[in-house]
Amino acid sequence: MNVSLLLVILFASYSCVTLVYVYRFRGHTRYKNLNQFLRKSWPIFAPFNCLLYMATHSAARKPVLDTDFLKDFELLRSNWETIRNEALSIQSNGMFDLVKSPGAVGYFDVGFRTFYKRGWSKFYLKWYGTTHVSAQRLCPATVALINQIPAIQGAMFSVLPPDSELTIHSDPLACSMRYHLGLDTPNSDDCFIVVDSEKCIWRNGEDFMFDETYPHYAKNRSEQQRVILMCDINRPMNTCGKAINSVYRLIAKCTLVPNTSEDKKGVFNILFSFFAPFQLRSQQLKIARPKLYKTLKLMLNSGLIAIFVTLLYGTGRAIEKLLLF
Repeated sequence: MNVSLLLVILFASYSCVTLVYVYRFRGHTRYKNLNQFLRKSWPIFAPFNCLLYMATHSAARKPVLDTDFLKDFELLRSNWETIRNEALSIQSNGMFDLVKSPGAVGYFDVGFRTFYKRGWSKFYLKWYGTTHVSAQRLCPATVALINQIPAIQGAMFSVLPPDSELTIHSDPLACSMRYHLGLDTPNSDDCFIVVDSEKCIWRNGEDFMFDETYPHYAKNRSEQQRVILMCDINRPMNTCGKAINSVYRLIAKCTLVPNTSEDKKGVFNILFSFFAPFQLRSQQLKIARPKLYKTLKLMLNSGLIAIFVTLLYGTGRAIEKLLLF
């Protein structure tokens, strides 16, 4: 058996094992069925995420974590009112409505676009190496605070309106942990997030952290909006995990989304804005001719898998030639 074929078989076997682990064994919460899992959990990233799960410090291998070990985060907690004031100022200027308006530069968000229909919105502050110019202009105090904390890789303000919810889902990349700091919340048990069956309540000036790759959902059953500071924090890992993550989080870097035209764009944002008209047509086709839509979707996905397998096989062939050389 040549190296190329062996590499394909090993990766396919490993991928199947990781998919089964994430779907059936990781944590306590289960998706209703395989179809929901495939739609809501980004299973394509499971093989890579599992490498980081194994490298994560044992104390951090759980859905919800204490924030006590986070160095320098008292800086955010002690200044939460300053941060809140800037978030509310942005809201009064209409920025949260602007970024989710179809056609706006901030609308083409690969990671969070599906939340817009729930009324959810956001305003980016920084994202994996890039600080947004619009954030520096509109909320300089908050930007100055988060830039003093090296562990913060990404940060945004997030709004969940009254009587709304985000359905169960898992975030795609395990390169970070998710931090929430309550800014303008109902301070009520009716406004909460459930992470792998663990319920967390948002309250003003209080924070918590969780692993966003566990299934989670959020509800605001109150009559008041919920505004928070949301940050991506370095995942606590051993040296091997950090080395893998230094490459893996380049994917997150490519998902950079601008708030306004003055901000930089990531590769995926540019691609998403280019393919958006085609996506709209596909949704129209899904309604008008569902059987044809499913057939074309199957052909596209099969083609993408074939391309990936071909690239993997080619990598194996290259390695084989180097070994023989």
